[in-house]
Amino acid sequence: MVSRSGPEVVALGGGHGLYASLSALRRVTGRLSAVVTVADDGGSSGRLRRELGVLPPGDLRMALAALCGDDEWGQTWRDVVQHRFRSQGELHDHAVGNLLIVALWELLGAAAQDSGPGRPGSTVAGLDWVGRLLGAQGRVLPMASVPMDIVAEVRGADPSRPHEVTRVKGQVACAKTPGTVLGIDLVPADPPACPEAVEAVRSADWVVFGPGSWFTSVLPHLKVPELARALVATPARRVVALNLAPQPGETDDFSPQTHLEVLQAHAPDLRVDVVLADRGVVEDTAALDKAVQDLGGRLVLADVAAADGSPRHDPARLAQAFVKIFGD
Repeated sequence: MVSRSGPEVVALGGGHGLYASLSALRRVTGRLSAVVTVADDGGSSGRLRRELGVLPPGDLRMALAALCGDDEWGQTWRDVVQHRFRSQGELHDHAVGNLLIVALWELLGAAAQDSGPGRPGSTVAGLDWVGRLLGAQGRVLPMASVPMDIVAEVRGADPSRPHEVTRVKGQVACAKTPGTVLGIDLVPADPPACPEAVEAVRSADWVVFGPGSWFTSVLPHLKVPELARALVATPARRVVALNLAPQPGETDDFSPQTHLEVLQAHAPDLRVDVVLADRGVVEDTAALDKAVQDLGGRLVLADVAAADGSPRHDPARLAQAFVKIFGD
């Protein structure tokens, strides 16, 4: 188990991308926090969100699972919280961890007599309780205190009108749109940031963006005003870990430098210190290096992809890259 040493690191994102970065970062530092998007409206999370009015727990659950240790306790509990029921009834596709998180939110919310399940006072406490049960090597925090919806501007959402720009609402719809996503907003437009997440960013040594679904997991953090201000003002150094491949339906045909250009468009005042990319997927190093310099940073190329050739990060390789970046 990693000791409580190393740099103070905050990782931003959601879903499988954040899972990859946390799986690596927990090997590097014992002072780790995940700030997770809370806009999921599909699957088990969407059902719980609609029925109970809580934050969608799925991305929070995945972050907790990524922070489980490699011992028998950690791996057993990781598998338990990730387990999904298979049935012909109402429990079908619900993840055990989602139900556990929401149960704690309800119990802690009732005990504190706050405004309801999943509200301030019970949300973070519930996640901390699950983290202790799992032996999580870090802390998981939502980026906002209320559930939200992503609204994307999409060109060609209707294939019969390829040049028309329309608005597509919902994380699932945005991720699966057949058009080109141009940018995103959140509903509500000014959601209350999670205070613990803001404080974690302000006190961090390093903030890590990505990898992950660019428009639905990474960029939403920059649309929560209080959190965005903290990300710009923090004295922490900022790392952007780029994806290994475009996200189908979301960033089709995006080059690595296009990801950075979109990031800059959504947060013009954000300075980036380091951009990490896999050397095997960068076709135009000069163009990427220029895009990195435009953000004020330096480019680091490393072998961080899985050895089997699949478009996923290898936790050990990614950890080695972070060690070098943090050391430099």
